[in-house]
Amino acid sequence: MSSALFPALRPRLSRPSWLAPKVFRTEVLAGLVVALALIPEAISFSILAGVDPTVGLFASFTMAVTIAVCGGRPAMISAATGAIALVVAPLVREHGLDHLIAAVLLGGLLQVILAALGVARLMRFIPRSVMVGFVNALAILIFAAQVPHLLGVPWLVYPLVAVALAIMVGLPRLTRAVPAPLVAIVVLTVVTVVAHAGVPTVGDEGALPDSLPILGLPQIPWTLDTLAVIAPYALGIALVGLLESLMTAKLVDDITDTPSNKTRESWGQGVANIVTGLFGGMGGCAMIGQTMINVKASGARTRLSTFLAGVFLLILVVVLGDVVAVIPMAALVAVMMVVAVSTFDWHSVAPATLRRMPYGETIVMVVTVVMTLATGNLAVGVVAGVLAAMVVFARRVAHLVTVTSVLDADGTTRVYSVRGALFFASSNDLVHQFDYVNDPDRVVIDMTHAHVWDASSVAALDAIGQKYATRGKTVEIVELNQPSARLHGTLAGRLGVGD
Repeated sequence: MSSALFPALRPRLSRPSWLAPKVFRTEVLAGLVVALALIPEAISFSILAGVDPTVGLFASFTMAVTIAVCGGRPAMISAATGAIALVVAPLVREHGLDHLIAAVLLGGLLQVILAALGVARLMRFIPRSVMVGFVNALAILIFAAQVPHLLGVPWLVYPLVAVALAIMVGLPRLTRAVPAPLVAIVVLTVVTVVAHAGVPTVGDEGALPDSLPILGLPQIPWTLDTLAVIAPYALGIALVGLLESLMTAKLVDDITDTPSNKTRESWGQGVANIVTGLFGGMGGCAMIGQTMINVKASGARTRLSTFLAGVFLLILVVVLGDVVAVIPMAALVAVMMVVAVSTFDWHSVAPATLRRMPYGETIVMVVTVVMTLATGNLAVGVVAGVLAAMVVFARRVAHLVTVTSVLDADGTTRVYSVRGALFFASSNDLVHQFDYVNDPDRVVIDMTHAHVWDASSVAALDAIGQKYATRGKTVEIVELNQPSARLHGTLAGRLGVGD
């Protein structure tokens, strides 16, 4: 059977790119580095959510493995995250672990539904300035999260961090055959174990599990009262998870110059959360810090690295828990510090860039960063940034409406020409652009170069007509385009506008 006759079969028969020896090595090593970095993060997020570290570690395993198969952005890492931990912490505190798992299951279902409704298409409404603010805020949060590991620790931690930083900065200049973060972790672990150095280790962050996750359902009453309790948290899981995941996917698209399927990523996140809930995990979403380790620091590009990150994580914590427990936190702190510095968009804050950038764009970026840092929640920062961008855009467009007028030859008709988009912000000043007292008895408003977008604009046109009518003058609105004429015909005279 010729593939030329059945072209649809060709993608299935093609050799996966990760089977190439060089790519395979890169993906395997990248997955190992990410798995090592995931362990302390997952433990920390578990503590933040108020659950046992096992819950976060198993969530990271199931999220990574499932999204590697179902997700729409190859090489992106999904696991237990701080944003989801912040959402569910009050639920755990008030109702316990089983209600959390139920909320994760419902949140995953909501993500699948939102994906089917096309929520991924909303990403096009997030402007670049918000994206830059998101990236910069994320870099600051990643760096700030390492600071507690450098306070109140033995002095030996500081030279260890310095050595790890030197390895990660210097090694790539010599060779990229092995990921520099992995070399730094191995070197520091060997040094501290051989020297019996008394420094904080991964094992100090929390107990590692010694058994596999078990499939099951939460032990809760399946009633409407329970639904009322978990629904707000499930909605928070769904929205925050999708927002962070889609933003991270867009960032990886830009870094790798490759597109991704945002709709598939949306429902993939839902499926991953459902699987995670069935195995007793705390839920999660895309982890931009670990994704940057995978994509930027380690050079991974395929689903294999994501899948292996989950597999290695499970092996490391269940089978090799004693070995992982002796890894010094200094090594992982150094890895995350390098990730933070490389993630930050330094060009966006360069004086030359700030001088050229419109003030509105800079304000939007600053709002996104400030709100993210103030709340510790990337989703809140992005929403605030989008709202700020909308305000800036509305103010900018509001001043693009112009009104000019001419008097006809016999002086009996004044013709006003309106240009621009009429909506709630721009139409407010429209009423004041007409000379109601001195105009002749007949007025024509030419809308050839204008568009009526909303009821506020129709109300403004009604108000203009009534102001002229009270003075015994007539107004005729002409040359409305079809959508504007339809809206105007539907609402004109029915909005209760008075002089």
